Amino acid sequence: MAETEDFVGQEPHPADDDLFKEPMKKRRRSDRDQRFRAFPSVEQSALKEYEKLESRTRRVLSNTYQKLIQSVFLDDSIPNGVKYLINRLLTLIEKPSLDPIYIGLFGSTGAGKSSLINAIIQQAMFLPVSGESICTSCIVQVRSGCCEQYEAKIHLLSDQEWKEELKNLTKLLHRTEELGGEEVDAWDRDDAMEEAIWKLQILYGNGAEKKNYEELLRAKPKGKIPTSRIITLKAEEAGELSVKLDPYIRTKRRDWQGESAETQIWPLIKHVEVTLPKSELIPEGVVLVDIPGTGDFNSKRDEMWKKTIDKCSVIWVISDIERVSGGRTHEDLLNESIKACQRGFCRDIALVVTKTDKLYLPEYLRERKVVNRKLPADCKVLEASNLVYTVSAQEYWQQALLTEEETEIPKLREYIRKRLLDKKRRMVTKYVTEAFGLLLLTDSFSCTDNLPNEYLHMSGLRGFVEEKIQLLEKAIDQCFAPILQPLQEGIRNARTSYRRILGACLVRSRGNQGFHQTLKAVCLKNGIYASRTLARIDLNAAITQPIYDQIDPVFGGIFRAGTPTNSALMPHIDAFKHSLQEKMMEIGIRNGWKHDSYKKSFLIQEISAILGGLEEHILRKKRKIYESLTTSVQNDLKPCYEEAAQITGKKACERMKDIIRRGVDRQVAEGMFERAQERMQHQFQQLKNGITEKVKGSIATMLTLASSQGDGLYKELADVKSEYKEMEKLHRSLREVAENAVLRQGMQDFLLRMSPSKAGPPRT
Repeated sequence: MAETEDFVGQEPHPADDDLFKEPMKKRRRSDRDQRFRAFPSVEQSALKEYEKLESRTRRVLSNTYQKLIQSVFLDDSIPNGVKYLINRLLTLIEKPSLDPIYIGLFGSTGAGKSSLINAIIQQAMFLPVSGESICTSCIVQVRSGCCEQYEAKIHLLSDQEWKEELKNLTKLLHRTEELGGEEVDAWDRDDAMEEAIWKLQILYGNGAEKKNYEELLRAKPKGKIPTSRIITLKAEEAGELSVKLDPYIRTKRRDWQGESAETQIWPLIKHVEVTLPKSELIPEGVVLVDIPGTGDFNSKRDEMWKKTIDKCSVIWVISDIERVSGGRTHEDLLNESIKACQRGFCRDIALVVTKTDKLYLPEYLRERKVVNRKLPADCKVLEASNLVYTVSAQEYWQQALLTEEETEIPKLREYIRKRLLDKKRRMVTKYVTEAFGLLLLTDSFSCTDNLPNEYLHMSGLRGFVEEKIQLLEKAIDQCFAPILQPLQEGIRNARTSYRRILGACLVRSRGNQGFHQTLKAVCLKNGIYASRTLARIDLNAAITQPIYDQIDPVFGGIFRAGTPTNSALMPHIDAFKHSLQEKMMEIGIRNGWKHDSYKKSFLIQEISAILGGLEEHILRKKRKIYESLTTSVQNDLKPCYEEAAQITGKKACERMKDIIRRGVDRQVAEGMFERAQERMQHQFQQLKNGITEKVKGSIATMLTLASSQGDGLYKELADVKSEYKEMEKLHRSLREVAENAVLRQGMQDFLLRMSPSKAGPPRT
């Protein structure tokens, strides 16, 4: 039976520290080892060393923090320098060990996303596999954890979120007695109308589609809805949880009357989180996300759909071999993924071609070589060594024609492991280095009798910093300047092509038949309609696409990581950082730091810590910048969408189209595209101001800390020399851990080269 939870934090039961302290430590060590089961021995060794480094660093920081708190606990006023230290230490102590790596499996219904996840986690039928008229109905996240059982949390729409959708569904189904024959026929065949009826009947029963909004508010849903809006399922075995989970995340378009009580609340489900216990195949810290390809009619679910895509650092575009060979679906999904790279955190895209077992074996092997040619030729973001994976989940289980390796499922697992290992290495290196810098400063504070004079003579550095900040502002302007010309060119293209684009969006092959209520749904959602069976409709994105066609290469270049270019933003920030660090070294040598590198190291590392946080700030802001064009157009067109949504009666579809066309014409004439340009440029300016303000404030605080003495900034603190010495050893050991990892990997590669090749199964 499903459990419901409110996720309210509970206080732990009181326990005797002497009885439980040591067993808890041992259990944590055991859990830590269990988390690495998905890795081969060489990678396990590296992860354990990095984990040990991080754990010991956190312990040193915690001990230092406690000593500082104790040394100022009874003071009436705490010096600014000590406040700075305490806040920085607390921030580092509370910093998460590792943010999850989200790998989005992005594809249309029936592409094989669920089958692929099942193969990767080695559970053949764990997630429901799409059959005829059956599909995964919501976003499903799968991760491994330290739990002992298989667990799923089903998150439902809040009461207010459902009321908003219910209001739109009833508006969509509203009609007057004036409907003519054409409109009745369209009503009967309309996809949006069918889905609206389906949702209401599943939740409220037969005849619900005939009731108005107020009547449905008073109606009692057929299924039981927990007050927490969260349903928790648990099971000892994967198969047991799969049976419990199946009716929540799999939906049938027909014969709904016979569905279970669980299926009766399907329209309320927002997303599902599944946790596997200590997987030997998927490491903890990786989240596989099954993402439907089109979004959702509900505003909150559709917003979650976009945000989920944008937070994925990796996107696998899933297309079955028949669609890749004969259709444009995979290219549409690739284009949506490329947009995620432009606006979100995605750094890596791959096309995963599924169901290759449908091909004759020689054709399958040939297809691996030719799929690349079917990708958009101008997608620079797709330049990667492993761009295309051709997999067969079915053949992975049967291995009648292919070996396990040839199905490429193990290759995807290897990619996941290496991605996590690399992220852990970079995170621990940065964490230990930043902690070492703080301990350098703390130790200096504790030695007031040995305070070096060089800290008191840094006025020249202030002027240098102000000059460099001005140069940074100019460099940022230079980065953003190249966007202007393609932006203006794109606007010219949009002005000449918007009527043709809009006309294509408003025309269907069968005329208005089957489109009346879909168009109404588009208007109710301000130009956007996401169906689980039709391609996503977004009039705002379509109208602005000529602009994005022009700016995308330049926009991507501004925010691109990796190879530095003149137009890339981060290399200029890195250059600013290096110039400050070089100036620090120059001042240090001139003032006698040649024989005392600790103080120099602190200032250099603190600059890295201050400027290192800018990249995440920039990544968060770039989505708002990128979407500012479509957001601006959507806001300008909102009145005409609202007017069109109210149309009913005879020839309603044509009248709605006419209102939309006239509304767009009017807004374009009044400067809609030019306003969109201004708003994007304003967003760029806000990003520039945010960067410079953060740099100015943080560097000023650091210089004040490093140069002031007269206001009681320094005081005698508790002795932290032992913590400093331990931190110094940990910092030195970073290189040893990295060297050990390289050595082990080299030995493993050598042994693999020397070992006999694996023989595949006999071919018939």
